[in-house]
Amino acid sequence: MDVRRLTDQVRGLASDGLDWVSFATAVDDALRRVIPFDGSCWHSVDPGTVLLTGSVNRNVGCSGFWLAEHEFVIEDVNKWAFLAQSGRFAGATSIATHGDLMRSARNRSHSEYGIGDELRGSFVVDGNYWAAAGFLREADRPWYTEDEVRLLASLSRHIAAGARRALVSATVADLVPSNDGPGVIVFDEHGQAESLTPAASHWIDQLVEHPPPPTPAESRIVQAVAARARAGGDPLRLAARTRAQTHTGGWLLLYGSVLSGSPPGRTVVVIQPAPAGEVAPLVALAYGLSVRECAVTRLCIEGRSTKEMAQQLSVSAYTVQDHLKSIFDKTGVRSRGELVGQVFLQHYLPRWDDLEDAPAGWHGYYARGHGG
Repeated sequence: MDVRRLTDQVRGLASDGLDWVSFATAVDDALRRVIPFDGSCWHSVDPGTVLLTGSVNRNVGCSGFWLAEHEFVIEDVNKWAFLAQSGRFAGATSIATHGDLMRSARNRSHSEYGIGDELRGSFVVDGNYWAAAGFLREADRPWYTEDEVRLLASLSRHIAAGARRALVSATVADLVPSNDGPGVIVFDEHGQAESLTPAASHWIDQLVEHPPPPTPAESRIVQAVAARARAGGDPLRLAARTRAQTHTGGWLLLYGSVLSGSPPGRTVVVIQPAPAGEVAPLVALAYGLSVRECAVTRLCIEGRSTKEMAQQLSVSAYTVQDHLKSIFDKTGVRSRGELVGQVFLQHYLPRWDDLEDAPAGWHGYYARGHGG
C-alpha cells in the first residue's frame, strides 16, 4: 500500500482549488487504487450544524430519505457526525459490529442488494467537520482491514482542507432568480413529501447533487434537514438548518420545523437565498480565519483605520497589523482594498452582518473559540 504517494496526491488535490464535485471525484479515483471499493458517496457538510450541503454518488443508488433516516434518526454504528466528534475520523462496519454486519441498521436495510462491508470517513481540519464519505464493498468482497481504516483516518485533514477550499475557489455568480420567493416542502409524519411549491423545485435544482435527485423532494440535502427537524431533541442542540452552495457559487439557506396540529410529526422545509449574515461565519471558517481575524475583517469592511480597529478590539496597532498579515496570507490578497472588494464584497457578501440569533453551532460546532 503506497501510503506516502496517496497522501501526497490527496494533499496536492486539496491545494489545487477544485470545486467540490471535481475534488471529490479526483480523491475518489485516487483512493480506489489503494483501498478497493465498489461504490461510494461523498457529502459536503455545514460545520455549524453537521447537515449535508452537497453530494457526489458513484455507483450508489440510495434515496435521500433512506440516507437522512439512517444518518440523523436511526441509531447505528459509525455515524459520520460521531466519527468527526470522537476524533476517530474513520470506521468499518465489520470492525464496529465485531464481525456481525447485521448488527448495523444500514447493513440490514440494504443487505438484500448484495452490499457487504462499508468504510466511512469524516473529514475534519482545524477542529471543523467539512465532509464525509462512505465506501461500499459487495458482499463477496473481503472486509476492510484495520490498516485501511487507519489510512483513511490519516487523510481526514487533507480531504477536509480540499472540501473547505472548494467553498472559496468557485467564481461566484448571481443566483438564478425566482419570482416565487422562498420554496416550501411539506412532509407527512412518515417523512414522505406531501407537497412542494414551484419555487422549491427551482431552488433544489440549483443544489450540488450528482446525480440529481429523481424528484425534487428526494434531494439528500432537503431530506437531511427534514429528518433533523422530525427527529427533534438533538442532544447536541444542532439546528435543522444548513447553508448550501449552488452550482453557480451562490448560497441557499434551508431550515426545517415541525408543524403543529394533527397528525403530529409533519414537517416543513423552507429554502431561500441565504442572507449575507448567514454566510459570513461559514466563509470565514472556509478561509481558516480565527475569531479575532473575523473581527478585524469585519472592521475592514466597515472602513475602519488601524487605530480605530485597535481601539475597538482593545489591542495595539501592531497586533492589528499582525492579524491583517495573517488574513492576507489566508485569503490570498495583498491589501485591505483587495480583501474587501475582491474576497468579501464582490464575490460573497454585500455586507457583513452580525447574526445575533444564530442557532447553536452556527459558527462552527467543533471549533468553539479557536481564536487568535
